Amino acid sequence: MKIAVVGSRRYENKKKIKDFIFKIKQKYGERTIIVSGGCKTGADKYAKKYALELGLQYEEYPPFHEVHNLYCVLPESRYDKPFSMRNFFVRNKIIASACDFVAGFVPEGVEAKGTMNCISYAKKMKKNHIIIS
Repeated sequence: MKIAVVGSRRYENKKKIKDFIFKIKQKYGERTIIVSGGCKTGADKYAKKYALELGLQYEEYPPFHEVHNLYCVLPESRYDKPFSMRNFFVRNKIIASACDFVAGFVPEGVEAKGTMNCISYAKKMKKNHIIIS
């Protein structure tokens, strides 16, 4: 089972993310793969931290203008491109298509366009999804 944990850069309720990932591990086992967009702050940061701490596999899909890293599953040649806002939306579509379930973490009162874009792709692809505040 591949679960995307995406969310706002401003999401700081790390306990909710840790509890969510822990419950996913209990339900689906250690072969579960947690996926995120690789942002260094907010929900992506905690998705990576707790997936690895809890012994789950972790995959990362940063936007293509960033540098390829150890957790990227796409070929290195896709990365280190010129900056473009489009890279974020392409990445969101890839995340939604790669996963069985998308969990978006958005704090109350925050407009998280990127997270909602990923959720929108999940809906179009008829993937299960949830938004957690």
